Parts: sequence; C-alpha cells; structure tokens
Amino acid sequence: MATTWIVAADSSRARVLQVAHPEQKLLEIEDLLNPEGRLQDREIASDALGRWSGPDRPGGNSMQGGAGPAEHAVELFAKRIGDYLDKARTDHRYDHLCIMAPPKFLGALRKALSKEVQKLVADEIPKDLSWLSAPELERYFAKGSGPAP
Repeated sequence: MATTWIVAADSSRARVLQVAHPEQKLLEIEDLLNPEGRLQDREIASDALGRWSGPDRPGGNSMQGGAGPAEHAVELFAKRIGDYLDKARTDHRYDHLCIMAPPKFLGALRKALSKEVQKLVADEIPKDLSWLSAPELERYFAKGSGPAP
C-alpha cells in the first residue's frame, strides 16, 4: 500500500501527517515551527532602512522594493519545508503528498518544492487547516471536504 503524507501548513507552522492504509488514523510525524512567520516587518527589522542622497538622487533609501524581512522569513520557511520533503522523498518515506495551506503560502511552497517532489503532489487544498488536530483533519476528510487519505 502506498504511503501518503499530508502537509498542513501556514507561514508559522507545518505539520506533516502520515497515513499508510485507509483504515489507519492519521499519525503526526513532524511539526515544523517558524515563529517569525507571524511577525510584521517592523518586528523583525531592528533598524531603519539605509539612507543615501546625492546630486542625481535626492534622498531615498537603499531597500525600496523587493521582499521585506517578514516575506523573506516566510520564503525561508517554505524552503525548509521543501528541503525536508525532498530528503524524505529520497529516503522513500512517502509515495504521495497532499498539501494544505492558505493560498499565498501555498504559492511559496510550490516555488520551494523540487521537481521530483512536485511530481508526488496528488492534491492541493488552498485552506489554512494547520491548526486542526489529527482527529479533526480525519473528520474533515471523512466529510468529503478534501481528498480521502
């Protein structure tokens, strides 16, 4: 029987659950945390943006545009999840993957997954269900709200 992993994640937490048989209960095998995922840019950055000026550039700062510290922390967390899933794939710990995450974080996860891991993604659910316990997720799937593990 194929082993399916369910990743329920948001920007601050990723829970990895496993089901090897349809009759089995979900088993939580990993809980990855990212405390910076809930912070604002101003809570992460401890200093003001660098300033520069000159005859051709009257006042400005050196960090206009680009990702802020909070967005960067979320990207790093998505990469950490992607690396974890890639290592588990090479160790043959799962055969299929279901990913549940809020739409914005789901996009970050897609970018962070290797091509090989992407091939194993059987389903994606654009919802934040990371706060549900394993029994609550089982009930969620039993109602037909998501793919049956």
